[in-house]
Amino acid sequence: MGAKSALEQLEDLISDLEAKLNLAPGADPAAVAVAEKKPQPQKQQKKKEKKQAAKQNTGGKAKGGAAAPVDPNLPDICKLEFKVGVITKAWVHPDADKLYCEEIDCGEEQPRQIASGLRAHYSLDEMQGQRLLVVANLKAKNLVGFKSFGMVLCAAEKNEDGTEKVEFVEPPADAPLGEVVTFEGLPPPAPFSASQVEKKKIFAACMGGMKTNDKCEGTFNGAVFMTTAGPCKAKSIKGGDMR
Repeated sequence: MGAKSALEQLEDLISDLEAKLNLAPGADPAAVAVAEKKPQPQKQQKKKEKKQAAKQNTGGKAKGGAAAPVDPNLPDICKLEFKVGVITKAWVHPDADKLYCEEIDCGEEQPRQIASGLRAHYSLDEMQGQRLLVVANLKAKNLVGFKSFGMVLCAAEKNEDGTEKVEFVEPPADAPLGEVVTFEGLPPPAPFSASQVEKKKIFAACMGGMKTNDKCEGTFNGAVFMTTAGPCKAKSIKGGDMR
């Protein structure tokens, strides 16, 4: 048998290479490589879901846009977010004797739905149009079948007969809806996420220091709750616990 021609030798080399690379005869190696690298639809979906979850866990910050480290000396009260709001709609909770259900405009895209145990202290008419402060970075909770996205801030004191007097801590009339309350003499608020607030029990840690002063102003360890229009106050309660 005579020696193979150069063309035949080249074809043999190509056949050997196809076998080693697991290619079908005549297949384009570049096209196969691209096909192998191309993610499958299911993998693409999983990757997309992981990316969305990561974005939510970082507060929607893009890669490389991480939040600055939290000041270890930041007072707990500055980790909470108190927003100026107004009740635009209120109704009696159908399944709970003590609860009102409210829609509250906090200057956000949609009103917040919040349930409050205030039926013993305010009539339904008094609730309508009431200006108040909302603790906005609390985890949503189901209250007797009604999902509540935050809580309203009130001051309370004991009456002589053992009953309780409760009043809203109100922002000034000129404070814009959605404004975040600051605290006189303290650093600007750097609100934690709702999950962090719950995990670290930040609101509970602040309760002992939240009281109204002798001017009925809301305070935290003496630092007054402030808006650009002035301090936030209860109507008449002095030295009352805020919650």
